[in-house]
Amino acid sequence: MAGPLPGWLPPAVRHYLDHVEGGAPIRVLARRAAVHASTVLRQVRNLESRRDDPLVDAALRRLSRDYRSVTPREVPMTRHARMGSGTARDDTTTAQTMRVLRRLAEPDAVLAVAPDLPVAAVIRETPDGATQRLARLDRPVAEALALRGWIAARAEEGRVARYRITAAGRAALRETEAPAGFAEAGASFAPAPGAARPAVADGPLTLLARRRDRDGRPFLDRALVAAGERLREDFELAQIGPRATQDWSRFLTGGCSGGTGSRQPPSAARERLAAALDDLGPGLGDVALSCCCHLEGMESLERRMGWSARSGKIVLRIALQRLRRHYDATGGGEMIG
Repeated sequence: MAGPLPGWLPPAVRHYLDHVEGGAPIRVLARRAAVHASTVLRQVRNLESRRDDPLVDAALRRLSRDYRSVTPREVPMTRHARMGSGTARDDTTTAQTMRVLRRLAEPDAVLAVAPDLPVAAVIRETPDGATQRLARLDRPVAEALALRGWIAARAEEGRVARYRITAAGRAALRETEAPAGFAEAGASFAPAPGAARPAVADGPLTLLARRRDRDGRPFLDRALVAAGERLREDFELAQIGPRATQDWSRFLTGGCSGGTGSRQPPSAARERLAAALDDLGPGLGDVALSCCCHLEGMESLERRMGWSARSGKIVLRIALQRLRRHYDATGGGEMIG
């Protein structure tokens, strides 16, 4: 039997379900919401027209099944009570959607969705024509993003639909992001003092990948960028779920004691992240965590570490080379978010 409907549903979706599945008249819903009947009617018609979008249609079909699972004797108001109650599942879904929105807010990022596949991916095409995967997500998360109007279809290339973040999605991201660090994370995940975390700007890896060395080659090649993105993917996945706050400072300069030592519930992402930082050790782990995960800029990192100008990018490249060897040795080079 399906569980209770999620508490994050927008009022328009609730009105649509009550009217289409519950048979509640438009005027009854309008009185309950203290709005004009034409407002509810527009909401219902708008959602019906949006069902041409495969993600929106799949989300509404899923919600309709859950709606019908409520005991027939229960009236629509009881259904609203079930829909509005917050659950741990809602918290996890919110953390996942914010993680995906952060990646979609990056320049040139799109969400690629293929029919009948249970997963989707956030990708970005590099100037040389290569495709870089930024995140992987379950299809229901993509459906929730589309239903809330936070992403919109861009174009279809073959069987693959592509979505971009909308103005509403960017507004939702701004509302939930803390000034520095991740909104849903504990203090142990926050960047170091003075390390501002850009929400939409290119990160250090992307900027350095565009630069050329003396021989005209990219300063960071594709494999090194992929290793850094994999570390960031595990870092963000490690924060999803209840009590997902872990202090990574022991892996950094002056605090490395080796091993994982976490008292948190087992998490594959946390274990992979801890193993990678432990392999990097003090110094290199500090740089990788600051630049790849917190997106701290080179100048800020160099000031904080007391390094000379332009030395941070050299240390970062060394850290990424070490990180790539770690992933090659452990078979963890492929992002599996």
